[in-house]
Amino acid sequence: MHHKVNSNEQDNVNGGGKYFMTHRIMIVDDEQDILTTLKAFYERHEIEVVTANSGKECLKNLEHGFRGILLIDIMMPGMDGWDTIKEIVRRGYASDVLIKIITGRGSTNHKKIATLAPYINDYISKPLDAEILLSFIEQPQ
Repeated sequence: MHHKVNSNEQDNVNGGGKYFMTHRIMIVDDEQDILTTLKAFYERHEIEVVTANSGKECLKNLEHGFRGILLIDIMMPGMDGWDTIKEIVRRGYASDVLIKIITGRGSTNHKKIATLAPYINDYISKPLDAEILLSFIEQPQ
């Protein structure tokens, strides 16, 4: 399942009609098989891929200058996706990235999505659909 979050609020955060570097994506997930599969998928489409197996590693990559699309799994041990997004916002990185989240089947927390809606551009539920994943990097932001 694929849902667009309120784009007007996202536009305010990301500077209106600003285009993001859509050929660069960071995949944040604690499951190695998902990281490997998504990395191979995006690289076949000539997309530069950075992987992070935790929220902390994601933040480290942002500290080192990553800019582009973040595809963050919500269900991770330790610092989960929600906490990672909150920390991205707190540290001032939200205007440098476009955040898209992965939720488990039936685990969509609409209250948390509503709270963080100004920072979340889109979300997809597992099982992941290749066509939707590709649309994440093809659409003008």
